[in-house]
Amino acid sequence: MSSTKYIVLSASLREGSRSRILAQGALDRLKSAGVDVEWIDLVDHPLPQCDGGACYGDPRLHEFKTKMEAAQGYILATPIYNYDVNAALKNVIELTGRDVWTEKVVGFLCAAGGQGSYMSVSSIAASLMLDFRTFIVPRFVYATGEDFDEQDQASETIGERLDGVCSELVRVTEALKGD
Repeated sequence: MSSTKYIVLSASLREGSRSRILAQGALDRLKSAGVDVEWIDLVDHPLPQCDGGACYGDPRLHEFKTKMEAAQGYILATPIYNYDVNAALKNVIELTGRDVWTEKVVGFLCAAGGQGSYMSVSSIAASLMLDFRTFIVPRFVYATGEDFDEQDQASETIGERLDGVCSELVRVTEALKGD
């Protein structure tokens, strides 16, 4: 396997969230494929709020950003709130900017309350593409409560979609490296 590094980022700040369950599923799949992957959970990384100034000097941000910069491909797992990705994920992107996202590859995993938010990643995906020339994997996982059983186990269909996003992330990232 190549030296390409990947990160699975869980952006939910709620313990036991379904987007974290999706993220764990992606992490397991990437590890099983022999991929160099790191888990980052925002619960474990309290970051400052982006204020466009003093936040960039925060030592917690420096350590976090260094970890993020090391990867070429990312799976971003986020809950959907009010028809959009959560504020914690937006904050990460604002804090880390071009040093992390420029010409990298990103796949999305979303957990939402209903089907009406299906296009919710469109805005952040367009922002990443336009601002940083990020390559967005053209498939993502969008799951609602109906996609989980009583023990919060994801359905077989969600598992198949996780397989697709993970394999596509690796395929696109490796193709863009051109080794």
